[in-house]
Formats: sequence, structure tokens, C-alpha cells
Amino acid sequence: MAGAMSSTAVPREARDAGERSGSGRSPWSSAVSVMVGPRTLRECLYALLNLPMALFAFCFAVTALSTSAGLLITFVGLPLLCLTLISLRAFGYVERARAHWLLRLPVPGPRPLLAKGRRGLMEWMSAVLRSGECWRSTGYALLHLPWALFTFTMVVVMWSLAWSGLLYPLYFWMLDQRDRPGISVDGTGGGLVWDTLPEALLVSLAGLLLLYLSGWLIRGMAMVDRLMVGGLLGPSAAETRVQELESNRSVVVDASAADLRRIERDLHDGAQARLVALAMGLGLAKEKLAEDPEAAARMVDEAHGEVKLALQELRDLARGIHPAILTDRGLGPALSAVASRCTVPVAVDVDLPERPAEAIEGITYFMVSELLQNVSKHSRARSASVDIWRTGDRLMVLVSDDGRGGADPGAGSGLAGLTERIAAVDGALAVSSPAGGPTTVTAALPWRDRPGRGAA
Repeated sequence: MAGAMSSTAVPREARDAGERSGSGRSPWSSAVSVMVGPRTLRECLYALLNLPMALFAFCFAVTALSTSAGLLITFVGLPLLCLTLISLRAFGYVERARAHWLLRLPVPGPRPLLAKGRRGLMEWMSAVLRSGECWRSTGYALLHLPWALFTFTMVVVMWSLAWSGLLYPLYFWMLDQRDRPGISVDGTGGGLVWDTLPEALLVSLAGLLLLYLSGWLIRGMAMVDRLMVGGLLGPSAAETRVQELESNRSVVVDASAADLRRIERDLHDGAQARLVALAMGLGLAKEKLAEDPEAAARMVDEAHGEVKLALQELRDLARGIHPAILTDRGLGPALSAVASRCTVPVAVDVDLPERPAEAIEGITYFMVSELLQNVSKHSRARSASVDIWRTGDRLMVLVSDDGRGGADPGAGSGLAGLTERIAAVDGALAVSSPAGGPTTVTAALPWRDRPGRGAA
């Protein structure tokens, strides 16, 4: 079955998956990546920048919030508080950009404070005070400083010790401990002194191990930074849900508009054009009826054939909008009719205790229809199967074939639009299609009861 799911947005940190897992790398290469790889260097720079950024934000937040709170008894305090909140909100843009650049963490920006058409100082102040993003940015500015101080200190201390130990063989001879080069282990300037090359190499080995541990420490601290930025500067769960619903609504609207354009095109180019030709043919037959009855009869016979073709086209168009068999008898008979038109034998098993809502039933029907069209056109399969059942609050659909497989999720096909339509109703689509087959498409749709239940 050819076809693939639409490509989803992939965070940029996924590009560093090879660095994280070390798959396909030798142990030494993975260790070097942890110690001085691009990801470690980026996250090290992020940790070093934490302190100056957090110190500036903390000082500004404390000073501005204290001043605003002290002036709240006057008419200046509330506008100053709003300016403070909006300034810290702007600081959140900088921190999101820094996380995106160095941590490869894409965090969606906040929604506009004011809806279109709304203006005025009081409305703006009310929107700022009610903005959860403004207050979360303020919390980030106040809470980030202790963590930033810790990350900065750990990076400076660990890397200073690691690099000084690693490079010890290059400079130990310049150190002087009572006329002997090297480091005094007892710390008193005498006694045991590491002043030979083997001892210097031992110190270097310890520095190398410390550098390796520092790399993992930096990565662990970067994970905490990702959680802080995503949790405090990213959208809340409610805002994310609103954005998903708006995106799904736009997908549904676009799909509906495309369906309307298709119906209009089919009517204009198909049945409408055929009916116009039919009307012209009947008009000519009417004119010839008196002078040439036989020619008029032939023209009427041709018109009769055109009427049959026009009726068939209208039936096909109506089936494409919503088939009558689906409305009257449910998914089982409707999908069996679709399977009978497939070029390979298809086994259909619909095990539903009752019929789902009409919208879910329609999406399931057209999804299976499109998948079976892919089987007919591209799969080179000998057989296929369709299984539909209910599990909890989900309607499960499994369409499989024994064809050549090799469906590429990134190639783009009819399944791309299908995935978007299923996601618009909080569903999910998964495709498994290794080279050589078999291909399996699994969909999970939300179960919704219909007001009038009938036999499925």
C-alpha cells in the first residue's frame, strides 16, 4: 500500500539524536562527543550565560515589582506594574530564542494580549494583568537565579579542574615546588610531588575522566533548563489545547472547502454539461420531429442514453458525499460494498456493539475507502483485510495488505490529508510498511454515541 502519513513538526533537538544515543558511533567517538561535541559546547555556553541573564532579570523584577507595589496606592502603581509584567514577558522572548538557539528547544510564543479590534489603555492593562504568560515569565525571572548560579558555578569549577588536569603534562615543568617541578600533593609545598612524566600523564587521565563526567553533568543541567523554559515560558496546557482546536478547525474548514470545490467541479464538468447537451439534443429532435421522424427518434434514443449516464454520474457524486447505504445500514454493509469494488480480495470484519456518531462513522468510511483505493492502485497485493472494533472510548480501525510495502511517511500522499482529518477529531493514524510488506495502517478515533442507535 503506497502512501504515508504527513510529516509532523519535529523539534530541532531531534537532529541531535545521534549525539544523544551514540547509535552508529564507536565508544570513543561517543565519549568525545559527550566531552567536546557541538551539543555539549552549546549547552555549556547556555549554562555560562544563565548567570548574567538571570541576574539582570532578577534585579529588574525585584526592583520594578517592589516599586510598583509601593506605588499601588497612587494612580502610577498599576500602570507601572503592567509595564513591569510586559517587560518580563518581552524578556521571555529573549530566553525562548536563547533556548531555541543553544538547547535546540522550540517553544511556541505567546498569543496576542488583545483580540483584534480591541483598543484602549484599560483593556490593555486588564489583558496584561490577566495574562498567565506574563505572570509565568515573572516567576521565571524570580526563580531562575538560584539555578543559574548553580549551573554557572558547576561549569566553571568542573571545566577548570578538567582542563587543567588534562593539559597538566604541557605545563607541569613550569611549576616550582622547592626546586622541583610539579604539583605538591600534600598542599604544603613539599613532600610527594608529581614531577615525572608518568605522574603527569596520570593527572591528565584524571582530567580526561573529569571532562567526560562534566559533559554528562552539562547535559543533565540542560535538561532541567529545558523543563524550566518549557514549563514557565511555554504555553499552558489550556493554551496549547486552544491552539490545537484552532488548528484542527482550520483543517476541517479547508477540507470542507476542498470538498465543496470538488462537488462543484464534478457537477459543472459532469452531470451539468451532460444535461446541457441533453437539452440541446432534445431541442433538435423536437425541430426534426415533423420533417424527419426517424432522425428525431434516433436523437431521442441518444438522449435517453445520456439521461442514464447523467443519473449514474449523480449517483456516484452522491455516494462521494455520503453514501445512502452507510446512512441506512451502517459501516459493515457500506464497507463490504467498497471492498467488492477493490481489485484484490478484501476481508471485512466490523465488530461494533452499536453505531458511532455520524461524523465518526463518515470519517471511518471515507478513510477505509481511500486506503482500499491505495491497495488497488499501488500495493500489488494478493489480499487485504479491514478490521473495526471498539476499545473503551476509541474506535479502532486496522487496514492491512500483503503487498510490496515501502510506504514512506515523508513522501506525502493522500494519507497526509487523511492524517490531518483524523487529527481534527482527536484521532491518530500510524503506518507500518517495511520494504517487502506487509503494510498495516492503524487508526484510533474517539468513540461518540449517536442519538438514535441502530444495528451496526
